[in-house]
Amino acid sequence: MANRLELLEATCTGLVRRMVSLPRAISRAVDHGLDLMRADGNRHQFPPPNHVPMQPHHHHHPPPPLDPPVTANLQPDWVFLAGFEQQFGIVHPFFYACRFAEALKMARDEQKLVFLYLHSPDHPFTPQFCKATLCSEVVVEFLDANFVSWGGGVDGGDGLHMATTLRPASFPFCAVVAPCSGDSLAVIQQIEGPVTPEELVEILQTTLEEQGLAFGHEREKTEEKRIADLRWRQEQDAAYSASLQADQEKVPKLENRTLHQDNAIANAQDVKILLRFPNGERKEKAFSCMDKIEAIFAFIDSLGLLGIGRNYRLVSSFPKKAYGVDQMKMTLKHAGIYPGATLFIELV
Repeated sequence: MANRLELLEATCTGLVRRMVSLPRAISRAVDHGLDLMRADGNRHQFPPPNHVPMQPHHHHHPPPPLDPPVTANLQPDWVFLAGFEQQFGIVHPFFYACRFAEALKMARDEQKLVFLYLHSPDHPFTPQFCKATLCSEVVVEFLDANFVSWGGGVDGGDGLHMATTLRPASFPFCAVVAPCSGDSLAVIQQIEGPVTPEELVEILQTTLEEQGLAFGHEREKTEEKRIADLRWRQEQDAAYSASLQADQEKVPKLENRTLHQDNAIANAQDVKILLRFPNGERKEKAFSCMDKIEAIFAFIDSLGLLGIGRNYRLVSSFPKKAYGVDQMKMTLKHAGIYPGATLFIELV
């Protein structure tokens, strides 16, 4: 990651609009290791009030109104998300309900850029932009597949800190940013004023392609490693098949058929699941393709992580699907979680 940041800083003149210093309140969180539970207590145990679980299909019906006394006790990150869903519905980019510094850390870990949205609720262009552009299916799927998304209101919390730092000329305001060494932040792209879904996706796609020029060498090495790993697995499978065929020739034909079927099933069992928790923690676990969705829930419950109770569901980002109580008895293969997937744990 250090090489990636050095490469980004070295190409600032062509790819980065400007470098800014993080506000002290945010940089302090970065310096102290982003210890979520120490900094914010058990805030991840309290989902937004009246939060309606996202259905697997997209719709645009807003959830019930918020209860003001309960909302007043929420952290600023939850307030933004709860208020956003109250007004514009639950189909929106996967905004992490966390401090901005935590989103930067996740972007570092996953080697992604951050999509930053500063929400100005009183601006006349804000409602139409949120409903028609930010919550459109094409924008939601593109952001969830390519960015770590974070949003905040300009009236408080980290949203106010970032608005003071970035000084938007107009709203709606979106930016593509990347963490740099020290307390610096690279503003790679910023979008000010209303844009259509197609215009926003085109701007973001162009930004990713320009960054690809800077990070091309690193991505080439990653792709080479992926191809090498795939070739190694193919060679292992070929060697295993040859050994299996030799064993089959030594036993009766009926036993050969049974042995072949058993090994074929065993060879198809490997399903790798990457679980991402609301606090940024990640866990990887292998399951059988014939395991049911409830096996993943049982594994999560066995971890006993703070902030994760019994009321949650699993969400895949691209294509976006949700797995809850109604899908418990589906096998991983039948649910489309094969040969692997990244699943978000979403509190409901």
